[in-house]
Amino acid sequence: MKSQVSLVKCSSYDPDEVMAAMRSSLDLLGGITTFIKPGSSVLVKPNLLMAKEPQYCVTTHPQVVRSAVRILKEIGCRIYIGDGPTVFGNEVRGIEEVYARTGMLQVSRQEKVELVKFDKARWRGKFPLTTWLDKCDYLVSLPKFKTHQLTTLSAGIKNLFGLVSDIYKKELHIRYFHEEEFARILVDIYEEVSPALTLVDAVMSMEGDGPGSAGRARRSDFLLAGLDCVAIDAVLASVMGISAEEVLTTREGSRRGSGVADLGSISILGENMTSIGFKLPTTSGIRKIPKPVVKLAKKLIKFYPFLQQDKCILCATCIKACPNNAVRMRNKKIIFDYKRCIRCFCCQEACPASAIKVRKSLFASMVGL
Repeated sequence: MKSQVSLVKCSSYDPDEVMAAMRSSLDLLGGITTFIKPGSSVLVKPNLLMAKEPQYCVTTHPQVVRSAVRILKEIGCRIYIGDGPTVFGNEVRGIEEVYARTGMLQVSRQEKVELVKFDKARWRGKFPLTTWLDKCDYLVSLPKFKTHQLTTLSAGIKNLFGLVSDIYKKELHIRYFHEEEFARILVDIYEEVSPALTLVDAVMSMEGDGPGSAGRARRSDFLLAGLDCVAIDAVLASVMGISAEEVLTTREGSRRGSGVADLGSISILGENMTSIGFKLPTTSGIRKIPKPVVKLAKKLIKFYPFLQQDKCILCATCIKACPNNAVRMRNKKIIFDYKRCIRCFCCQEACPASAIKVRKSLFASMVGL
């Protein structure tokens, strides 16, 4: 049987339009009770990367979260909204700021559902995941459709990284800093948590050097839903104008049999899928080069973070975000230690001022990457 993905047009975040589009997307798949048992407890997990307002398109729009909550309430579910954004300094205050600025606090209060913090975790294999997965019967994932420096695409599979204990995210980046290794650990998480339903916010998406403030907002005008996150990400890759093979998590998930990446084996319900073409992350060009060539030239083909000093607000977020202590401040300037840098681009992802860009080695530029 083919994996099913529903794709429904939604051209704005008008409450009525989002609700109608979400209902339609679920009806095409058999309705909400196909995935969620009435009266059950549900953890709703949006993508809340940082404390940014919805108009920046860094996080899942609150209207998408609100619509999902209301549909779940209609079947008597006990609903909890939560994510594990990386915060620094005072943990409680930091998470509360994320919830307030992204609109989640308002949704929680107006819909009378609990907004939870992932402050406790339980080890599951290679990683500690929030204990809210143990407390709830189902996980409903609400990703934002974005580009990503390490995985090219951030959506179905990548959104689940937020379930990892905050302090251990850095450890995973250090242990699995090669892109292929990081993709494997993300698929491990996907297989472990197995979300009951994934609803992707692709009304406004992000292209370029996402997934943080360095990316660029763009219209996509649809919602997408399904059970198989490998299939979901394969469809989104095609929308971006690339093959599923170019998304490392999708390729890994398909290789393991965790989902379907072949578009010919995916039933797309609703609107016809159209490739709209995205500006891809700077680092994505290397994935078009055959692996043997990359191995031969790996010392010459490099991408690395570079600070635009005139945009830097000296918040030191990049220093705190770096898992390998490769960023420091000297004489009121941010300095990168490239000998320690593992090129995970956590510094760029966390930067609230879009001050960190990606630079290429001379050879990478010469070969057109």
